[in-house]
Amino acid sequence: MKRILIGLILAAVLAAGGWFGFNLYAKHRAISQVETVFEQIRSSGGKASHGKVEFDLMSRTLTIEDIAVTPGGQPQAQIKIAGIQATGVRQIDDSRFSADSIDITGFDVALDQVGQAKVKASYKIPQLTMRDYAGPLHTGTAPANGSLIELYRYVLGQYASVTASSLMAPTLTVSFDSGSGPGGSGEITYSGLAIQNLRRGKIDAAKADRAAISIDVKQPGKPDKMTGEVSNLLVNDFDATAIIAALDPKTSSDETYHRVYRQVSAGPYTIKTVQGMRIDIDGFVMEDIDVQPSKFRLADRFDALSRAQSSVPTPAQSREMLEKLAGIYEGVRIGKAEVSKISIGTPQGTGKVNAIRYREGEFAIEGVDTPSPQGQFKMERFALKSFSAANLMRWGAGLSNPGQTPSPEQMLGLFSVLEGAEIKGVVSPFKNTRQSVTIDTISLNWGQLVGSIPSKANLVVKMVTPTDPTSPAQRTLIMAGVDKLAIDLDLGAAWTESSGAFALAPATIDLGNLARAQARLALANVPRGLFTTDPAQAMGQAAQIETGAIELSLRDSGVVDLVVAQFSRMQNVSRDAARSAIVEMIRAQGEKFTAGNLDAKAAIDALAGFVETSGQTLTIKLTPRAKVPLMQLLQLTQTAPENALAQFRIEASTGL
Repeated sequence: MKRILIGLILAAVLAAGGWFGFNLYAKHRAISQVETVFEQIRSSGGKASHGKVEFDLMSRTLTIEDIAVTPGGQPQAQIKIAGIQATGVRQIDDSRFSADSIDITGFDVALDQVGQAKVKASYKIPQLTMRDYAGPLHTGTAPANGSLIELYRYVLGQYASVTASSLMAPTLTVSFDSGSGPGGSGEITYSGLAIQNLRRGKIDAAKADRAAISIDVKQPGKPDKMTGEVSNLLVNDFDATAIIAALDPKTSSDETYHRVYRQVSAGPYTIKTVQGMRIDIDGFVMEDIDVQPSKFRLADRFDALSRAQSSVPTPAQSREMLEKLAGIYEGVRIGKAEVSKISIGTPQGTGKVNAIRYREGEFAIEGVDTPSPQGQFKMERFALKSFSAANLMRWGAGLSNPGQTPSPEQMLGLFSVLEGAEIKGVVSPFKNTRQSVTIDTISLNWGQLVGSIPSKANLVVKMVTPTDPTSPAQRTLIMAGVDKLAIDLDLGAAWTESSGAFALAPATIDLGNLARAQARLALANVPRGLFTTDPAQAMGQAAQIETGAIELSLRDSGVVDLVVAQFSRMQNVSRDAARSAIVEMIRAQGEKFTAGNLDAKAAIDALAGFVETSGQTLTIKLTPRAKVPLMQLLQLTQTAPENALAQFRIEASTGL
């Protein structure tokens, strides 16, 4: 029995000795692995130190304290970590390890003089917890050339090499200071940060419950301070590998789009300034944000910006920079973006916007209600069609020649930036009166560009405007008791290259309480060369154009009575006498053009009959008897109007 007891004691002593020996070996190996990582940083020219390192074999817990790292080649960066504790540590293979959880405390990153603006920035995370972590044993070699692009690629590459089921941080504080630069200084504190399912550069979701903002704004005159708060920041389906692909020089020919974000949203959002401005936003969302590596060339853009900031850029350098920046916008595709329920409060009043939207190339502002010096301004919708930020920047770059007036060709380049604009539902104060201008619709669309000139366009205007007592041109209307004009305009024009036909149709203007006029005009043999900003070339090409049918229609809704009343006042006669006098004048003047032209006489008779009886519709149709060159017709109109009319068969009629 005694021998058995001694044997058990000896076995226990040996087991304990083996256990402690293995534990010491495991601890030594863990410390060795940690030291290898720090030595790798030092061998790359950086500085790296740490405090106590402990490893508990039973719980497989690794603890490292007092970490300080200054990466080689990046002396402006300093990283400090109070402590790291990894639990359930296991080595997957020679290059990777995993941990059930990693807790990091006191994580601080300080960046000094970042970029051309020499901004100082810092990031502070008091507590960070990662669950089900797996990543490399050794970090890759940091770039030594100081390239910002290469540094981004390195950081994103490290990020894409790890997995974790979750990352959580109670707070993250970002501070920045531009010193004497224009950026000001400030601090943004995020709270309730969480990331779900990080898998080799992709995450399912990332959120922050709140972000508190405090920024000192530098501006001419009185400095300002901006404070604010953003709630419910959310990112769904982020893919860093798409950014890595766009930063890789090997992908310069990749013209496919890679999705970076499925959705980014935030709100509500509040910003206040000491000067008295307050901005409230209910929400913000962007969806389906993609990049195209062949065009999203950040390295080229950073090079251009660096050269531009090193000295005052020449006009050519400015154009080059704008062109490269335009490439960034061209290399980004956004499926949808929307800012909803915006309120801007100032000491003068509060303005509201229901939504600002971008989708499928259309940029729109909806539901504007804001004060103005004359009164409240309201607008249901303003939209730009086929809007392209890249094309807008390129167009602006073409105009950036100080001291030089832009050429007509450059100004017409705006037509390539957009394909149309629309305004709906406007109620605006009319000058300093108590009346308002009401716009139901103003819509302008164009397309089929020949060079920079549209060969197809349409304008629609539906509005009501008060008559202006200060305008001499409107004095007659006001004297006749017309206090407002209802305008309904529809103009359309299109050129068909295959046939050379040009048509002005429809061309309608309806002055609701006065008259409605319609016109149709057809031209034939219109050459492509006519669409030019060169006047000499345009005149030469215009010689080929032939006039087609012309049709005019005028519906009287009060304009005849208005003319009669005005003539009555001027001549101091009765209205009946004034009407008769006008009819006689029409017939007398018409005789100069109708001699030997029965068609023209019929048109004059129809015009006289139109004035004799109010409320009628006058219709005149001109059909060419043979080929009528447009330039010849215009010349005859000035020198021999009767000969110009003789080129057409004329049909005229009136009717109620």
